[in-house]
Amino acid sequence: MNPISTTEPDATTCCTAQALPAGRWQGVQDCVHCGLCLASCPTYLTRGVEMSSPRGRLWLTRAIDENRMGVSPAFVRHLDQCVGCLACQTACPSGVPYGHLLETARSTIEAEHRREAPDRLIRWLVTTFFPYPGRLALGLGVLAWYQRFGLSRLVRRTGILGRLSPSLAAMEALLPPIPPAALRGPLSAVTPAEGARKGRVGLLTGCIQRHLLPEINRATVRALSAAGYEVVAPLEQGCCGAVHIHTGKLEDGKRLARELIEVFEAAGVDLVVSNAAGCGAQMRDYAHLLAGDARWAARAAAFSARVRDVSELLAAHEWNGRLRPVRMRVTYHEACHLAHAQQIRDEPRALLRQIPGLTLEELAESDMCCGSGGVFNILQPAMAQALLRRKVDRIRATGASVVAAGNIGCLLQIRQGLEEAAVPVRAVHPVEILDWALHGGSDQDCRRGGE
Repeated sequence: MNPISTTEPDATTCCTAQALPAGRWQGVQDCVHCGLCLASCPTYLTRGVEMSSPRGRLWLTRAIDENRMGVSPAFVRHLDQCVGCLACQTACPSGVPYGHLLETARSTIEAEHRREAPDRLIRWLVTTFFPYPGRLALGLGVLAWYQRFGLSRLVRRTGILGRLSPSLAAMEALLPPIPPAALRGPLSAVTPAEGARKGRVGLLTGCIQRHLLPEINRATVRALSAAGYEVVAPLEQGCCGAVHIHTGKLEDGKRLARELIEVFEAAGVDLVVSNAAGCGAQMRDYAHLLAGDARWAARAAAFSARVRDVSELLAAHEWNGRLRPVRMRVTYHEACHLAHAQQIRDEPRALLRQIPGLTLEELAESDMCCGSGGVFNILQPAMAQALLRRKVDRIRATGASVVAAGNIGCLLQIRQGLEEAAVPVRAVHPVEILDWALHGGSDQDCRRGGE
């Protein structure tokens, strides 16, 4: 992996590869290089290097688009070190579609650039296992014994994995205690609504979340049912395609998108609900992803229009005194793909403020990336750790005992950072806190999450 650097490459190193056909990136010329994105870019703030800023990366991309340079190692390095948080899109006054340009650039890299063997291996592992729940379940079954026999503690204590591969070490460090098999089992295919039914919603259960943090999905089903929704969790659903798209495998991402659309169309749901920001953002983007597919464009657009984050439904519900007090100080981290990709900021806070006894402490730089970035923390562990340390410092300063975040990647990343820094703060999903208020958390929940 490349260490974090504060020096620029020689410009000549950017011109060593064969130039690509012009016009590949639509919208890249909309960037006027005003620099308003710089203060919002976590990698620029960390490195202080122009080519590691959004406008720097767009300059490189435009140079390729205009046949002034090719896909060089320097170009690959700067695009790889983008976390993809889309904070620059929020800041941009020109409406540059940075996220879509990044996807196209990474797809081009995947097609035109041959990576070194260790990097190819990590990317193969990530795209071969993470997006496929069945394969992941088998692997986690083995890893459960790895943890049970104490091998995880030994590996972390000796640091041997870090010497072999920083990416493998980062992946292992993110692994939480694997829940028992019974908790990792499938949800009920249909959960009825409590009281008068508001509608029928489909729940995306996710790939990693259903196995590593299954309590989030179970709390989500209970909360949606309590709010009057019939919840459908199709057993045959797969991945949303985000992992493949983030790693430049656009065609694989499109295939998974089509399969997921078919599953939820067959389920006959009014809305499709996500409790993971990255997945929700990806599903909302199917309209763009499949816009060039004559057979699927209309279906993808209709599907994207029905996608909702769970906080949107639960914050709008009138709980009418049903919520029990949950006496804790909570701060809220805004997952990048909730705040910047989906522009959902107020609903999670509004949901938390409805809970009696809960004190919400605002988090400085709440929408600054924690370093997770889908699989960024595995592919770029040095940069991810720098961003994580900054996030942990901000959380510590709030004095809160709980940090809430609406994305599994953020939760795993922040949990690891808090543990390594010995900061006694618990990281949970907002819907879990609501579930405690609805159904009463266990004594363990209250002791771990309370003041």
